[in-house]
Amino acid sequence: MIPQLPPILASLPLSHLGVMLRIFETDWNRTWYTANPDLTQCFQNTVLVWVPCIYLWLLAPFYCLHLYCHDRGRIQMSCLCSSKMVRLHTDFGQSSDQEIHQHMVFLLSPIIRSMTVILALCIIQLERMRGCRSSVFLFLFWVLAVVCSLVPLRAKIQLAMDEGFASDIVRYLAFFSYFTIQLAQLFLCCFADQPPVGKTVLEKNPCPVKDASFLSKILFWWFTGLVVKGYRTPLAAEDLWTLRKEDTSQQILSEQEKALASGVALGSRLPDQAQLLRKLQKEQSSGFFLLRALARKFGPYFLTGTLCIILHDCFMFAIPQVLLLAFMRDEDAPLWKGYFYATLMFLLSCLQSLFNHQYMYTCFTVGMRVKTAVMGLVYRKSLVINSAARRTCTVGEIVNLVSADTQKLMDFVVYFNAVWLAPIEIVLCLFFLWQHLGPSALAGIATVILIFPLNGFIAKKRSKLQVTIQMKFMDGRIRLMNEILNGIKILKFYAWEKAFLEQVLGYREKELEALKKSQILYSISIASFNSSSFLISFAMFGVYVMLDDRNVLDAQKVFVSMALINILKTPLSQLPFAISTSMQAMVSLRRLGKYLCSEELKVDNVSKSPLNVVIDNGTFSWSADGPPCLKRINIHVPRGSLVAVVGHVGSGKSSLLSAMLGETEKRSGRVVVKGSVAYVPQQAWIQNATVQDNVIFGREKLKTWYHRVLEACALLPDLDILPAGDATEIGEKGLNLSGGQKQRVSLARAVYRTADVYLLDDPLSAVDAHVGQHIFDKVIGPKGVLRDKTRILVTHGMSFLPQADLILVMVDGAITESGSYQELLSRHGAFADFIHTFASTERKESAIQRGEETLSARKSKDTHKTDTFIPDFPQTLVETKVKLEMYKKYFKTISLAIIIPIVFLYAFQQGASLTYNYWLSMWADDPVVNGTQLDTDLKLTVFGALGFAQGQLVSIAIFGTTVAISLCGIIASRHLHMDLLNNVLHSPMSFFECTPSGNLLNRFAKEIDAIDCMVPDGLKMMLSYVFKLMEVCIIVMMATPFAAVIILPLAFLYAFVQSFYVATSCQLRRLEAVSRSPIYTHFNETVQGAGVIRAFGEQSRFILQANKRVDCNQTSYFPRFVATRWLAVNLEFVGNVVVLAAAILSVIGKNTLSPGIVGLAVSHSLQVTGILSWIVRSWTDVENNIVSVERVSEYGETAKEASWSIEGSSLPLAWPQRGTIEFQDYGLQYRKGLELALKGITLHIHEKEKVGIVGRTGAGKSSLALGIFRILEAAKGKIFVDGINIEDIGLHDLRSRITIIPQDPVLFSGSLRMNLDPFDTYTDEEVWSSLELAHLKNFVSNLPDKLNHECSEGGENLSLGQRQLVCLARALLRKTKILVLDEATAAVDLETDTLIQSTIRTQFEDCTVLTIAHRLNTIMDYTRVIVMDRGHISEMDSPANLIAQRGQFYRMCREAGLV
Repeated sequence: MIPQLPPILASLPLSHLGVMLRIFETDWNRTWYTANPDLTQCFQNTVLVWVPCIYLWLLAPFYCLHLYCHDRGRIQMSCLCSSKMVRLHTDFGQSSDQEIHQHMVFLLSPIIRSMTVILALCIIQLERMRGCRSSVFLFLFWVLAVVCSLVPLRAKIQLAMDEGFASDIVRYLAFFSYFTIQLAQLFLCCFADQPPVGKTVLEKNPCPVKDASFLSKILFWWFTGLVVKGYRTPLAAEDLWTLRKEDTSQQILSEQEKALASGVALGSRLPDQAQLLRKLQKEQSSGFFLLRALARKFGPYFLTGTLCIILHDCFMFAIPQVLLLAFMRDEDAPLWKGYFYATLMFLLSCLQSLFNHQYMYTCFTVGMRVKTAVMGLVYRKSLVINSAARRTCTVGEIVNLVSADTQKLMDFVVYFNAVWLAPIEIVLCLFFLWQHLGPSALAGIATVILIFPLNGFIAKKRSKLQVTIQMKFMDGRIRLMNEILNGIKILKFYAWEKAFLEQVLGYREKELEALKKSQILYSISIASFNSSSFLISFAMFGVYVMLDDRNVLDAQKVFVSMALINILKTPLSQLPFAISTSMQAMVSLRRLGKYLCSEELKVDNVSKSPLNVVIDNGTFSWSADGPPCLKRINIHVPRGSLVAVVGHVGSGKSSLLSAMLGETEKRSGRVVVKGSVAYVPQQAWIQNATVQDNVIFGREKLKTWYHRVLEACALLPDLDILPAGDATEIGEKGLNLSGGQKQRVSLARAVYRTADVYLLDDPLSAVDAHVGQHIFDKVIGPKGVLRDKTRILVTHGMSFLPQADLILVMVDGAITESGSYQELLSRHGAFADFIHTFASTERKESAIQRGEETLSARKSKDTHKTDTFIPDFPQTLVETKVKLEMYKKYFKTISLAIIIPIVFLYAFQQGASLTYNYWLSMWADDPVVNGTQLDTDLKLTVFGALGFAQGQLVSIAIFGTTVAISLCGIIASRHLHMDLLNNVLHSPMSFFECTPSGNLLNRFAKEIDAIDCMVPDGLKMMLSYVFKLMEVCIIVMMATPFAAVIILPLAFLYAFVQSFYVATSCQLRRLEAVSRSPIYTHFNETVQGAGVIRAFGEQSRFILQANKRVDCNQTSYFPRFVATRWLAVNLEFVGNVVVLAAAILSVIGKNTLSPGIVGLAVSHSLQVTGILSWIVRSWTDVENNIVSVERVSEYGETAKEASWSIEGSSLPLAWPQRGTIEFQDYGLQYRKGLELALKGITLHIHEKEKVGIVGRTGAGKSSLALGIFRILEAAKGKIFVDGINIEDIGLHDLRSRITIIPQDPVLFSGSLRMNLDPFDTYTDEEVWSSLELAHLKNFVSNLPDKLNHECSEGGENLSLGQRQLVCLARALLRKTKILVLDEATAAVDLETDTLIQSTIRTQFEDCTVLTIAHRLNTIMDYTRVIVMDRGHISEMDSPANLIAQRGQFYRMCREAGLV
């Protein structure tokens, strides 16, 4: 046999070819069929020399072009580069000195080699000039050169041993020197050169992958340093590497901008970014434009991963072709062939591993970048979405978009290739099976076709369950939890926790029911899949032996076929999962598309011009198809004037300001606003940052102006109270500030901005009379710091109106009157009547404290708190391993009675599999007599009966185990969620004030999802692979007992590697989870303050902050997935050594082993690498996700409130019957170690008494209310209600028997009726009666759904005043003997306030009423007034007596114009 000529020889002259053909005309037996193989001298000196040279010359032009297009700077001559050059010069000399053979053809080899060396030298220089630090191209060249030199090396060594070195010492030295230089060059190529000149970026902790060589990159050795560090000491955030530039949000989104042909800007400029979002709308919310945009940017890099998986498949299919079975069957085969096959199998397995993990690394990198891009888009959209669209998607749903849906897209990136590659793999498997078994393979195809539809149907059903039902209920649960966390104070005041707990559990049960059905379907799918390998093999082998008696099932056919069937199982299992993942991704794309295509604020809603503020014939609505909220608006505001907007609740005052900001839908008309705008919303929006950061709001701090603004806004006294002054960090949503303080910080933010136009939405409603007057005089009024600015002030305060240049009177969305104060009075219209009627209420009073006035605010360590993250239980980061208690806690919820049968079923399942495989090996070893095997029919029958019996039992076992583990997971998850919910709802208010809601939402979303799905899936996978490993070890040791000597040390090595990996991986998982919460918190904060952010034009800054938070999260996510690749590559390499060892031991024991048992051992040893890797990975997944159990359980250890109810309590049902309240030396503090907020209060409030509570900021007014409701527990003393110590009764028993109308009117999404009566304890008549008394009956009866009117999240589809009236209706419905009003009429106009006060006087006439006074005139007819000052009662008497005493109360009344 003559080997084929390489294509290069075809180009040589015929005379040269003739010589070569004569040389090559040697017996093929010299190369293959011999005990001492060798290649001809001609082949060695031509083909083996030319192959690497041809590679270099053919690809060099393309590589040079690549270098030309990618200039990274110039690298200075380094030791590494010098070594390469010196050795190449030596190499050039050596290649020239080679002996020149007689014939011309042999002259070519040294010349070609010399020219190739020169080319390599030039490429090294070019790489240095273009900044290439590690050359893949030259690395592969030197690998090829060394491999091609191995055969001549062996030949030379053999020849030297036979003839001695002295025969031709020059030639030997020349060749060995040349080979040594090649090895040296290969070794040098394993290192990376120094960075290019001027390209060294001084990063704090740069990612080592930049400095890694090609070899280090493909083997992930560059990651080893972090693994070792994580094993030795607990990792902290500062130990993590800086994110690579190409992975940062700014780079990804700005590159996306360049990549999109439409010129879409996804960087930090918002107007350009809207182009993408507008184009998305044309896609009918399908999300495919988003997919195309992402594919255009990340597609090329993803395709490199696709190439890797294709090469991986090539090697995967090559392995069954080189099994040792043909060698074992051939008794005369020389041993070298066995070693050759074993080595080849080892190399193919290693290459398969390398390409597989490069593919996975590429996919996860692309997935990470896709996540960054999608999060950026969603965040940017949240800044341009209009109010109508905003009401359709809650904060919880937006959080789900950036958590659950981005995760689905990341999974899609990993499994997308399986959608088209799996069918090709199936076809190739069946093709190779056809080659081995002929037409019998069709039986296997038929079986596949029968099994396939079942898995497809199950995948479709599961997808529907997961994405339409489970996600729907999960969205609902997260949305409700978000509302509960936002309104937790109201829930506690009203004792509504149980009602909302039931609602959450209702969603949870439906979610778990969908999950249970999904897991049962999955179990059926897994069971059918596991039995499929037997059914396929039985069908093929059965048909094969029955077709012809001469069809013999030998070891080669059985185990090569079984190896192919094992390969077939991977695409068969991947395809349904890949289809399911793709379908889920499509749903997520549609969800993202729907959100990204939501209606936006139109840029042309407001135009800029030299005119000041003008609205011409404007008609506005909140949505395109909704009713108008403003009609026939005509305004012309002169520059520098003060405009007051007045009107009843719901008349459209705030809507008018929204129209000027462009927040409403402009139906007709024109809106013009000159220059920059500053906006103060009705409800202050405060960031989780320092006071200073909230005021300067991203601008440079100008000390003089800053101090002037603080003084004008009356904030200096508050800064004296706060522990760290203006460096005090404000809690989330301003939790540690009072309502008035929040409003003044909000006002200071606007004043500091020095804008052209100021839109002020009732900023004085939440401040004291003297503070309100101070602010008006110093800020808003004719002598204030804004006197030269255009100011549009919505107000209910009559006293400020005479100083307004223009007054607009609004009724039902229209301006009915306009003019100066005197003009309107002279017209004697509705406004004049209104003024005369309420002349006595010309000043607004406000008791601004909500009870948190002396709350200690945390001092920020960094004055820019927005750039730092609140640590989320940092104590968990110091643990290197998950506590054993977490496993105990998890399994304790399941019970041992279920766990033991699960383990037994797994053991039985693998035992059955072992018996079935051993039977096949025995059949394969049966002797062949006259070309056939004996008793074929009997064997097939036994095989079938055994297989079917075992197959059914295995299917049942697999179904049983998967269902049992899934159900156990659901049981555990239900318990853990219930515990978390109970722990959170039983926590005191102080817990919510210092715990960001993003952290809590993360627990209920991501962590619970991990416990639902990831932990049970990890356990299923781990147990199945552990038992599979036991089966493989038994089979390998049955064949070669000596293998135990290798397996045991490797087991210790695996345990060692695992301990390194698990320690680091768990810490990275914790760091990633901790850095994830601030993303959600920031999203939440941004969505709620989007109007303010837009008004101030701060979108770009907030986008940069969001980018920073996402990048911080990706900094820990990136090493997390690289850790898995590092583990897999290292473990699979060691696992491949097991394959090599099993194969070599089989070769050594050839004479004592049968082909059947060797086939069984080798085919199973090939699975060892994958099995061991999966065990460690699934174990790590369990460890990583059991952290979720740890994080969910953490809140069980925090402080809790007292019991909601006390068993066997003797509290009368009608308590309190009289409504008396007695304080005995009562003291209260917000936290231990702080000064008392109330000091020694002794007070007795009589039955039916009406008591007003007044005082300056921080006096402790609201603290009294907090004490009565036990929102804060007494530090000393007692409170008695009707003679019963309130500490002796349950919190719900107390809070449900007294009523508060709070300062912040909070509503929850749901029906209006649910907001009034969540326990459904009152009749519709009673509800309507309460609405009538609250002056809401007309409004509600005009709504289409009346009591079933759906309130949006936070009640945003009702005005603030209407929400306050709903809170009044709640109180009227409960009508308890004690009523507390905490600034209950802050947001309503004077007329409505008068109606409310009238209602309270008549309806609560026989009740005890405590009013934290808002307007002093409302308490002038009370029986007593308590004046609070610094936690003490400074004055207490009837209003008339206190005025007569001319004390503090008298001074307050004088400031309010009441005396």
